[in-house]
Amino acid sequence: MPAQLSTPGGRISAKKVLADELSRLRAASGRSLAALSDLTTYDRAYLHKLETGISSGSPEVLAALDAVYGTGRHLRDLWKLAQQEIHPDKYKRFMERERQATSRHQYAFGILPGLLQTKDYMRELFDTHRPHAEKARSRHITVRLARQAMMRGENPQHYRVILDESVLHRPTKDRQVWQDQLSALVDAAEAPHIRIQVLPFSAGLHGLLGESLTLLRLRTGKLIAYLEASRWADLIEEPNQVEQLHLTYDLLRDSALAPSESAEFLKELMKGTMSRTLDG
Repeated sequence: MPAQLSTPGGRISAKKVLADELSRLRAASGRSLAALSDLTTYDRAYLHKLETGISSGSPEVLAALDAVYGTGRHLRDLWKLAQQEIHPDKYKRFMERERQATSRHQYAFGILPGLLQTKDYMRELFDTHRPHAEKARSRHITVRLARQAMMRGENPQHYRVILDESVLHRPTKDRQVWQDQLSALVDAAEAPHIRIQVLPFSAGLHGLLGESLTLLRLRTGKLIAYLEASRWADLIEEPNQVEQLHLTYDLLRDSALAPSESAEFLKELMKGTMSRTLDG
């Protein structure tokens, strides 16, 4: 399942070159993915994603691979080129596809997905990245709230989301903001077109650890994927790559708490937060 061969403009993509180079270097070294995993401390499933172009990785993993292969900054430089292809229009392209979607399946790691965030949660999250940028924050929140409109109205988008338990143990600094956010999650879980499941820590290691995934089903029936982490994001439309991510998502869904159990989990968490707020 190779990386995409070209960019929308028809050029050979740096992401493809990076994936091929990673595969070539490992083959030349005679190492297995398991051996490479031991040397770099990165999971072999994650390393496989890099070699097939499903993920572009991060500066940290490319630095580790540069060290193993003795390639100086070669892989990190290729990564930077790949990011230049992805980042300038990644949100625009994703949001264009988003408006064409009839359903959305999502796995969220680390932070709550934007469609479930309250305005105050958005504000605090934005300020952790760009404090004092009030105009940019206002624009960011306005766009995100507009996107949430897809979840309302006569024909709302069908939305199924798996929340990694880590999301629910990373509260905002303001307890009241976090309590209001949990209350909003409980309300969302009761909506007929929204299904929320919690993936507990007890589910163990899995194929999307450290990443968040969105799968969009377009009106044409086509399925596309948006894979992101804290420092990179990829819009993936190549059918074989999307199918592999879809299968990974299905495995997570099988390991997650049922929607009814997840709703109770959220309610108990909200009660605990409310109790601490009153005590504090």
